Amino acid sequence: MNNKLKQLLTPSLTRRGFIKSSSAIGGLAAATSAISLPFKSAQAETKPQANDEKVVWSACTVNCGSRCPLRMHVVDGEIKWVDADNTGKDDYANKDVQVRACLRGRSMRRRVYNPDRLKYPMKRVGKRGEGKFKRISWDEAYTEIVNSLDHIKKQYGNEAIYLNYGTGTLGGTVTKSWPPGSTLIARLMNLTGGYLNHYGDYSTAQIAKGLSYTYGGWANGNSFSDTENSKLIVQFGNNPAETRMSGGGLIHHLIESKEKSNARMIMIDPRYNDTAAGREDQWIPIKPGTDAALIAAMAHVMIKEDLVDQEFLDTYCIGYDEKTLPASAPANSDYKSYILGLGEDGIEKTPEWAAPITGIPADIIIKTAREIGSTKPCAIYQGWGLQRTQNGEIASRAIAMLALLTGNLGIHGGGSGARESDYNIPFVRFPTLENPVKTAISMFLWTDAIVRGPEMTATRDGVRGKDKLDVPIKFIWNYAGNCVINQHSDINRTHDILQDDKACEMIVVIDNHMTSSAKYADIILPDLTTSEQADFCMDGKAANMPYFIFADKAIEPQFEARSIYQICSDLAERMGVGPAFTEGRDQEGWLRHLYAETLKLDPTMPDFETVRQQGIVKRSDPNGHYVAYQAFRADPVNNPLNTPSGKVEIYSEELARIAAEWELPEGDVIHPLPIYVSTSEGWDSPLRDKYPLQLTGFHFKARCHSTYGNVDVLKQAAQQEMWINPVDAERRGIKNGDRIKIFNDRGEVRINAKVTPRMMPGVVALGEGAWYAPDGNKVDHNGSINVLTSQHPSPLAKGNPQHTNLVEVQLANKA
Repeated sequence: MNNKLKQLLTPSLTRRGFIKSSSAIGGLAAATSAISLPFKSAQAETKPQANDEKVVWSACTVNCGSRCPLRMHVVDGEIKWVDADNTGKDDYANKDVQVRACLRGRSMRRRVYNPDRLKYPMKRVGKRGEGKFKRISWDEAYTEIVNSLDHIKKQYGNEAIYLNYGTGTLGGTVTKSWPPGSTLIARLMNLTGGYLNHYGDYSTAQIAKGLSYTYGGWANGNSFSDTENSKLIVQFGNNPAETRMSGGGLIHHLIESKEKSNARMIMIDPRYNDTAAGREDQWIPIKPGTDAALIAAMAHVMIKEDLVDQEFLDTYCIGYDEKTLPASAPANSDYKSYILGLGEDGIEKTPEWAAPITGIPADIIIKTAREIGSTKPCAIYQGWGLQRTQNGEIASRAIAMLALLTGNLGIHGGGSGARESDYNIPFVRFPTLENPVKTAISMFLWTDAIVRGPEMTATRDGVRGKDKLDVPIKFIWNYAGNCVINQHSDINRTHDILQDDKACEMIVVIDNHMTSSAKYADIILPDLTTSEQADFCMDGKAANMPYFIFADKAIEPQFEARSIYQICSDLAERMGVGPAFTEGRDQEGWLRHLYAETLKLDPTMPDFETVRQQGIVKRSDPNGHYVAYQAFRADPVNNPLNTPSGKVEIYSEELARIAAEWELPEGDVIHPLPIYVSTSEGWDSPLRDKYPLQLTGFHFKARCHSTYGNVDVLKQAAQQEMWINPVDAERRGIKNGDRIKIFNDRGEVRINAKVTPRMMPGVVALGEGAWYAPDGNKVDHNGSINVLTSQHPSPLAKGNPQHTNLVEVQLANKA
């Protein structure tokens, strides 16, 4: 993290409640002073005395994967500064590691006391998206919601009610917002007739679906701690230094383990990311959407040079060659035949074939293939960015082929080609009951379900539970999420759909801040932050040490905000299911009940009061390291995979069936093998004559998706910019820091340019999650990538293709 950000958030400055002006901070002083204490007089901005101060354990529960403990220093009912875990040791080998929150989490006070905080219930008075609301009472808000639900259920049925995707409180237990089916909103709706389900998520739809046909279910990888046993680490677009950057995150034990093993690390990514940043031994830039072509060419080298693990492939896999090809498969439809040009396309997948597709010279492909094929154990990991493309399912399956061809599955120091995994602490979660509605759509197609719901079918749109939808979406719950507009593709199309309030008749947003999505609400309900209520925060990991946090109430609720539990309990009472919803418990009662149930799973854990006092409970993996599919590797007969064959399915009969039965638009491909497939806006698209640059996104260190996107000090210290290679910039007369416009047929964004050799030529990149800030002409001025992304879903998972985009970049007008 850069020095400017450290200076802005260091406790020696922030604990005073204001930031002094300096040459390093410049004009930020006034803004940050206002942010720090907007609800108190200047007299409160004095350094607290020790006897006035209490310290309360809390947590950052956002969707970054780390779940970091925070210690709130509170004086006179106000958070003065934020500290991190003060237990454990700074020793990687120790099983009681100190968990250090990143600078995003340490800025939590600036989220709690943010000018954008929602203060009271509001009702829309302008058009959706204008952000015009009037203040109403909680009673009025509840009445509006209940009346709308009653009307829609009577006219359309519960299938017209939808719970939109949101991960703003991913780490919570009572307050969790993802998956929507595990939220309190789901419990409320399940008690009152149900709602339209969705499947998949914006992060992992393609890899989850694609690799499920290879491994059977969610595909795990070895833990990063296990790379201490690796000799080579190969990462495809995996960037924990920015996505899991805290001391409680995965970058910590990747780097510590790598130092132990002294393994070489190869990073394959269009952008020289922060995980590489001098830690890698080789950076191989690649054109977005072409990873499967690279894998195919490396497989060609390995087959030709006898570097494949034939015994492993014969024993554990289906469809590598003709020996294990299913009887239903046509001749020469095995993977080896595809690579050697004996399959249906007749193309030999040589390095020379792959070089113009991937942008990687043939000699580098050959050398990399030889290194991977001859170095064992080799850990193959893929991040989730490359699967967020139109061919993401096949691409994710292709990367797994490297682990399979080399026999690195199920061994220490190896991997599956999926992303890293870890041991978890079992914990009983809030029961949300069964949904009476069995119909489900892909989470990415909710805008389609508004405008053409009854046209959506199982074989064309992936509808599950029935052949087609009967009704469109008419009511949307949006809890702790920014996918109503900001995180959903093609913002301008989404805006036009939502403007028609006769299509989707009611949107209810429950959140802490006036996000871009909240501006599209009909009713806004102000939610509590983590600091204003008690909850268990789950799924934390540091080194190979899982932990959970008791995030206690640090301050009283601000303004008229209410907890999600109170909101749902109040609505349940009005809807006639109050006792069934609460079961006679308040929020504290549920926390005690859930923990009592958890103690039945592990009686060695401390009691409730001890957990509340100590704030954090740490455990260690009893096996030392997590090794994915270790039992299967040791005994595949008695430990089969959850695939139809019980083995790793390189060739999938189920995918062959789906490919034959589904209706797909031209260019979309579902295939039983992990072949290379181009995309509609890829390197070889005819659209490149008009829009010559491929645009990809990345998770930016100043935000977790869009969370923290309104914290000014973070925005200033790590500014939103579009990354562009000097070669592409020079052709367009663009210099570092210039204001530019990025555009395609879907929209236009204006932002500053970051001219850097850390971006490969022909590709530009923009950090995702910046809050949409349009002018009167729908031109965004804050760098929201989804103005430019497509709503064309991937073929199999119907997932988001947000890294498949073509754009042009020009200097913005000086006027």
